[in-house]
Amino acid sequence: MTKKLIKVLLVDDHQLIRYSLKESLSHSEDIEIIGDVGSGEEAIEFTRLHHPDVILMDLRMPGMGGLKATEQIAANYPESRILVVSSCDAAPYPATLLAAGAIGFVSKNSANDELISAVRAVADGIQYLSPEVKKTLSLNKPGNTPFSALSNEELRVTLMLIRGEKGKHIAEKMHIEPKTVSAYRSRIYGKLSVRTDVALALLAIRYGIVDEAAILKK
Repeated sequence: MTKKLIKVLLVDDHQLIRYSLKESLSHSEDIEIIGDVGSGEEAIEFTRLHHPDVILMDLRMPGMGGLKATEQIAANYPESRILVVSSCDAAPYPATLLAAGAIGFVSKNSANDELISAVRAVADGIQYLSPEVKKTLSLNKPGNTPFSALSNEELRVTLMLIRGEKGKHIAEKMHIEPKTVSAYRSRIYGKLSVRTDVALALLAIRYGIVDEAAILKK
């Protein structure tokens, strides 16, 4: 019986990184690279047209960046699963990406075998976090930051509020009522002891949940 190929899209603004990822994944006969692009905008358009099974997503890129691209792809093309491939010391912590819709998170320093295992796991809908990511970013430590108190839904609303998205738009993306968004905002403010979206954004930058440049480019 022929094993189904896992169709993969590579997203990174550095051509050398994309080449390196191709080389790493070429060791597997069940993985097919169907495209590689250099921005979040291109990733969204490619996904719309070609529906890859797995997207290897960088975070820091010109334009919208990987975080926002992850959120948009997860919301509109959930059949295309996202595996974030980033430098541990440069990325928002994994819970942020998981709340945005990613299924896995590995370091760019991962060995070939680990990267292949991560792609296979994510293709099957199984969450994959590399040991290096777990150790460096301490995903599972309670109380690591004030944002650890937020649920995945609250964290997702937080990311959209930080980017200045309106309650109606957030409600549409999450398939909830606008009044529910208001309730989320109130709970978020209470848990984080802030009173405005600006204060929320400053707190997120302080704890590395988002990057200041990403907010300025929204």
